[in-house]
Amino acid sequence: MALFIYGTAINTGKNFFTAEDRRNFFLRSYPGNVWVVGNSEKGALWLADKNGVEKTKAEAQAIVTAEVTAAQAVYDALPEDQKNRPGFNQRPTAITLP
Repeated sequence: MALFIYGTAINTGKNFFTAEDRRNFFLRSYPGNVWVVGNSEKGALWLADKNGVEKTKAEAQAIVTAEVTAAQAVYDALPEDQKNRPGFNQRPTAITLP
């Protein structure tokens, strides 16, 4: 059995997820409105309640990778003096979903 459910859902702000949600199941967000939740009844219900769309891991990874690649392109287009500001700009790094 898979450990995680992958999906997309738009974060609507305050109370989109709660501390109780975090205690009840694994919950982590990624670029592209991708959410990884624990493969449990509570996790599945949370994703459904948020009008989430379940994705395969490969589909979710493709969304995250596209977002990171786009962010890297934005960073790469910055003038050098803006790239080198300590603590301000760092080139986004690749993300591998669990």
